[in-house]
Formats: sequence, C-alpha cells, structure tokens
Amino acid sequence: MLSYQHIYHAGNLADVQKHALLCRMLSYMTVKDKPLSYLETHAGRGLYFLDADEAVKTGEAAAGINAIQGLGWFAPDHPYMMALSAVRAAHGAQAYPGSPLLAAQILRPQDRLHLAELHPREFAALELAMSPYPARVLRQDGFAMAMALTPPTPRRGLMLIDPSYEVKTDYDSIPGVITKLHRKWNVGVIALWYPILTSGAHKPMLSTLEAQGLPGVLRHEVRFGPARAGHRMVGSGMFIVNAPFGTAEEAARLTALFA
Repeated sequence: MLSYQHIYHAGNLADVQKHALLCRMLSYMTVKDKPLSYLETHAGRGLYFLDADEAVKTGEAAAGINAIQGLGWFAPDHPYMMALSAVRAAHGAQAYPGSPLLAAQILRPQDRLHLAELHPREFAALELAMSPYPARVLRQDGFAMAMALTPPTPRRGLMLIDPSYEVKTDYDSIPGVITKLHRKWNVGVIALWYPILTSGAHKPMLSTLEAQGLPGVLRHEVRFGPARAGHRMVGSGMFIVNAPFGTAEEAARLTALFA
C-alpha cells in the first residue's frame, strides 16, 4: 500500500502555486451559468491542520502559506484566499483545505465533484471532510476513475491529476494517460501537478507531453529552496491542457512573486 500522506507537506510552497492556479481557474469557469464537473484523481484527505505534529515537524507550511499570507501575496478577494477563509471559518485558524475542499467552496449546487483516493486512512478522512458537500468520493485508483468517468456529465469541467509520484512509473505513463483523456474529453481542462526534483525526473515526462500537440497548453514552474537539508524538491510545476482565460496572467503573477 502506498504510504504518502500529504499532512507532512500541506500548505507548502508547492500547494500555494497549485492551489492559487486551481482556484483562479475554477473561479473563472463558474462565471458562466452552465454546470461543470470537477474530477480529482489523487484527492488526499481534503482537510489538514497545520498545527498537527506532522505539519510542524517538516515546517513546510510555516515557509509556505503562513509566510506568504504575512507577505500579502493574495488580496482577500482572491478566490484562493476566499476559499481558505471559508474553510477556516468552519474549522479553525489552523485548518488548511486540500484541493477537493477548495473546489467545494467555489463550485455551485449544479456542479459535480468526483474524487478518488486509494489510501485507506486518507480515504476515510476524505469522506468525513467532504460529507457536508454533494461529492462522489471513491476508494479507487485515480487513473482508473478518470478513464471510467470521461467524458463526464456535465461535459464542461476540470480534472486535477496530482499524484505523489511514489509509483516511479507515473513519470512514464502520465503522458499517455493525459493524451487518452483528451481524446475522450477534448473540451476538458486537464491540470497536472508535478514536483521539480534535483534529479530532473520530471523532464522526460514534460518533453513527451509537449510533443503531443495538445491544445491550449500552459506550463508553469516556480522554484524555491529545499524545505530542509537534503530535501530533493526545489520547485513545483503545473501542466494545463485547455487552460482557461486568465490562467496565464495568474501564472505570470506567481512567477514574479516566487522570484
């Protein structure tokens, strides 16, 4: 069984990049009255607490969301901050929403959420965190769910693919998965998160993806120092197919902030 638990990394600088872009995209997509689908392949537990021993131990949230809030990177009316504030109003000042819970704050009653998580404890926590929302929560391999549900109903929508990359073959298989998903669901926004490691393990995957000729592609990467001595992650990336209007501007703003 996979052992990754995001509580050790919740609210880190990678989350800041990923969640700011995700919330901006969903906020734009919900301006139209038409319903949409949100699918997430590796949902995690949905809700984290930054004063938990695991989060305090790594210090990643302190250098991430806590630090950037102090620096005022996001206005209070930014969709990321609005969703974060709503979750903290319900769960306390140390709460931090994962992407499923952020999405739930932005989506509307006519929209649909489909979430997959395979880890048994993470799945149980996810079910509890999402219980107030009309979300379909599946203990299932995320890529299998993605293939089974595309094209979703409603057809408009966004899929977040956010694996832990514990399965090293993910780097090789993901380009094929995304290409197949796009063929089945050519109007869908498909957003892939990936870590930037000192090993450069992400580079062949990105080269293969960029060679596929997918439409509306936005590739965004930010760099930051290692969270601690010996930590191999030195940046965070998003590869987005059919990137919604305004995503490139938000990405450019984040690039300047991280720089």
